[in-house]
Amino acid sequence: MVGNRIDEVEYDPAYHELMRTAIAHGLHAAPWADPRPGAHVVRAAQTGVWTAEPGHLCPISMTYAIIPALRYNQELSKTYEPLLTSRVYDPVLEVPATKAGITAGMSMTEKQGGSDVRAGTTQAAPNADGSYTLTGHKWFTSAPMCDVFLVLAQAPGGLSCFFLPRVLPDATRNRMRLQRLKDKLGNHANASSEIEYDGATAWLVGEEGRGVSVIIEMVNLTRLDCALGSATSMRMGLARAIYHAQHRKAFGDYLIDQPLMRNVLADLAVEAEAATMVTMRMAGATDKAIQGDDREALLRRIGLAATKYWVCKRATGHAAEAMECLGGNGYIEDSLMPRLYREAPLMGIWEGSGNVSALDTLRALATQPDSVAVLFDELAASAGQDRRLDAHIDALKAQLGDLGGDLQAAQYRARKIAEDICLALQGALLVRHGHPAVAEAFLTTRLDGQWGGAFGTLPAGLELGPILERSLVKD
Repeated sequence: MVGNRIDEVEYDPAYHELMRTAIAHGLHAAPWADPRPGAHVVRAAQTGVWTAEPGHLCPISMTYAIIPALRYNQELSKTYEPLLTSRVYDPVLEVPATKAGITAGMSMTEKQGGSDVRAGTTQAAPNADGSYTLTGHKWFTSAPMCDVFLVLAQAPGGLSCFFLPRVLPDATRNRMRLQRLKDKLGNHANASSEIEYDGATAWLVGEEGRGVSVIIEMVNLTRLDCALGSATSMRMGLARAIYHAQHRKAFGDYLIDQPLMRNVLADLAVEAEAATMVTMRMAGATDKAIQGDDREALLRRIGLAATKYWVCKRATGHAAEAMECLGGNGYIEDSLMPRLYREAPLMGIWEGSGNVSALDTLRALATQPDSVAVLFDELAASAGQDRRLDAHIDALKAQLGDLGGDLQAAQYRARKIAEDICLALQGALLVRHGHPAVAEAFLTTRLDGQWGGAFGTLPAGLELGPILERSLVKD
């Protein structure tokens, strides 16, 4: 009947096909179902290859990320983890425990708090049966058609994390109301909604008052996917720009053979390769941390925050330059470059905008000071291989050593600190594992300062041929 609430979102059939394919290949949870060493690295690589349409990857990422947080409640984990790791995609809205496979979302942001989730006002009242009743408003909940969600709410013991299904065990709809869908800049394939919890039923995950420490397990994994998404976006933009340059003639020559275009494309390639390398290193640190490696856990703690900040920050400018390589054609929707450009800022904002990620890097320095020693142990593996990298690492040591107890001064410099940490990691990885031509271009420009204020300002004398060869699109 007209006027009745349905609280559902209808998707194009292509969305469901993308979800079905991603889940069938385990991009949502394979490392948890088969936790062999390296599983998270493999999953990161597969996700990077698959990211053709970013919209559907939000629920894929959140389903991947919910598992370690859900394990704070063993009873819930025992029931739902097999369904979350199932390779069956079932979009029908039913009781989660009766389905062949389910997806998960996360609901934290409120309009009065934003990134300050402790300012949330959603209330959780305990019930006699052990459940809680949630009442309140969430300003931004992504993928509202998922089966289950982790939600932050204020319980009697403080801000807590709750497990909330869209359909309750008795088959009735939970009182989770979709108020409106967000009209976003990009990411249109993924519905994002304002949510009203009008006496919704949920179950506690972890202890009352420990909601942030529980849900941060989920956030850290989605932050890894944000960095991975930005690195993938760079590679996609580069591939389209290079393909165009290979087939477009101007003034008698293919664009790929013209010196200035080669400068631009090689610069974009260096950025994309450095982003991919550091992101995959953070996937490796995540994998080993989950396996119980304390050193890798510390490296991940400081390195992932810095990587999320810098790699995601670089993606928007990279997308703009790649689009410009196509000239006017790039500004036309048929080229797909405008969609790539609209998507690019998303990863920098999602799961903590630039300031949040930079300040989280500082928080790692303050709360886990051993992470600094681990960071420099990691960087020491490249010591003596290049004077510019050594100089940057020495300057980084001095910068971190000068922080002292002046909190305001440290916060003022937080972005530069996060940037320098990520650049150090990228440079060290390229020196140790990258192609010499890519490493040389990176060190000369990003660390030695022989660079302008835009892509395409590489200095003379660099070997661009090998850099471009690694990125050429083969017909």
